[in-house]
Amino acid sequence: MIIERRMTRNPVTVNPDMSVAEASALMKREKVHRLPVLDKERKLVGIISEKDILYASPSPVSTLSIHEMAYLLSQLTVKKLMTRDVVTITKDTTVEEAARLMVDQDLSSLPVLEDGKLIGIISKSDLFKILLELFGARHYGIRMSFLVEDKPGAIAEISNVLSSNGVDIIAFGTFMGTDSSNAVCTIKMQGISIGQAVDLVKPLVMEVLDVREV
Repeated sequence: MIIERRMTRNPVTVNPDMSVAEASALMKREKVHRLPVLDKERKLVGIISEKDILYASPSPVSTLSIHEMAYLLSQLTVKKLMTRDVVTITKDTTVEEAARLMVDQDLSSLPVLEDGKLIGIISKSDLFKILLELFGARHYGIRMSFLVEDKPGAIAEISNVLSSNGVDIIAFGTFMGTDSSNAVCTIKMQGISIGQAVDLVKPLVMEVLDVREV
């Protein structure tokens, strides 16, 4: 899956000269946690987040009054707080590559550019929604995790046995095992009971780790 299918198109943006107070109000109104910053030519020059504003706000134990704190934030502009060196991606970037960038560089979002212009943004929340789909989390069924030998055909054999018994496979994920010789698999299925699932899968795997109705 590529980012184009999951990004938020035409995201809300701000300009560098907007006050931090206005940017904060805009985030609350639009229910977003970060805003791309565009210059007069509509080119991306930075990004500002709620965290940036929080760190710049006076401490709660400050002797300043609420009105004085609000005034200070109104005088502070976005360009003073924004992150200038922004990591970006294109609409053809894969979802897993975007996730890797976010994890490796501790990013909460990635602006999406096309020909130098901002066309969208993808956030960790978007990736969590994809994760829910990958695990079939919104579908009721039998969820089973098991340890399987990491060899060609191991997963295909399990899938074939289940499908030949009329089982509807909702989701199937493969993860790192205990070492390089094996892998942990999690499968979500319908049209089968827990007992039947264990009877079918157990002879084909190294160990059944967990099975439940969810």
